Amino acid sequence: MSEPRPPLVGLIMSGGGARAAYQVGVLRAIAKMLPPQADNPFQIICGTSAGGINAASLAAGATQFRKSVCKLEYVWKNLSVEDVYRTDVGTMCRYFFHWVGSLFTGGFGRLNPKAFLDNEPLGGLLERLIDFDGIEHSIQAGQLRALSITASGYNSGQSVSFFQAAPDLKGWNRAQRVGTRTRIELRHLLASAAIPFVFPAVQINREWFGDGSVRQVAPISPALHLGAEKVLVVGVSPPREEPLERLYAPDYPTLAQVAGHLMNSVFIDGMEVDLERIARVNRTLSFVPDEVKHRRDVQLREVEILVIAPSKPLEQIASRHTGRFPWTMRFVLGGLGALKRQGSVLASYLLFHRRYARDLIELGYTDAMRRRDDILKFLGYDPAALETGD
Repeated sequence: MSEPRPPLVGLIMSGGGARAAYQVGVLRAIAKMLPPQADNPFQIICGTSAGGINAASLAAGATQFRKSVCKLEYVWKNLSVEDVYRTDVGTMCRYFFHWVGSLFTGGFGRLNPKAFLDNEPLGGLLERLIDFDGIEHSIQAGQLRALSITASGYNSGQSVSFFQAAPDLKGWNRAQRVGTRTRIELRHLLASAAIPFVFPAVQINREWFGDGSVRQVAPISPALHLGAEKVLVVGVSPPREEPLERLYAPDYPTLAQVAGHLMNSVFIDGMEVDLERIARVNRTLSFVPDEVKHRRDVQLREVEILVIAPSKPLEQIASRHTGRFPWTMRFVLGGLGALKRQGSVLASYLLFHRRYARDLIELGYTDAMRRRDDILKFLGYDPAALETGD
């Protein structure tokens, strides 16, 4: 009699701009705690926004999991703002006067502004980082079942999960969210990471797409549709287990505070709501006997979820590094109040700098190693046996 197949493990890496460096620290810890020759532990990898970039890089190198993580870590640890978006005086002035001109002329002109920043350098970085042919190679080698990258359609309003997967996996169509099979390419990553107003939208086939975290009401669902039976979620914000105390705020909120609040709503709130929903469904299903589920043909199933999230607010770390922005960005962000402690949430999403990224990677590594036993058991390993080398 053959041994039962181990459950398919999905990995969810949410969006968060520069905060996604934290996810690399978690992956580094997992690579270290697993046996040296261990296969890729995540058969289904799903990412959104900057988390989608991490997901695609990991999937492209899934046949060599440890090497793939090291490559991703090297890129983040040597990142500069100019690798992601242009900050030279000429570009910043051109974009500034384009916006001002459109506002004062009522949009009179052939082209309205597309975004505040030019992220053309990001495309070159991703082409050097990711071997897109490696995704199909990983699937053919049996080291990967599916990669999903989610983007938000500006025309349809739908959350679209583009996925490249084994032939037996099918797409899905639910209320305002669909899954469509395709070959993952550079344009899907740029679309998924196109933060509204900050980076320009990307056209894919007939529609324009922006950041996948926008209107993503069920961030975990792509992994479940693609067959994941257990899901590891790597977040970019500490869990909010209790209502926050409402403190007296004498000063009017800065534009950076408002923008940071909107960023959190886009990148964080959907994941927290989805995790709460799954926990509630799991709790309900635990009271239903198996024979009743079978007799009533209940389609829902319990899903084991493990969440690794930062142990401290990432904006606190970002506030120590805001001086590392190029002076043109410091000028702009300073006017919005983003260089002050109260506005550092916005800075934490845009500060693509190696010093900040290294701090986030170390935090992710520390947080994951603190949960070593939980992670190993979740992935099907015996922590005690790995310690003794058995």
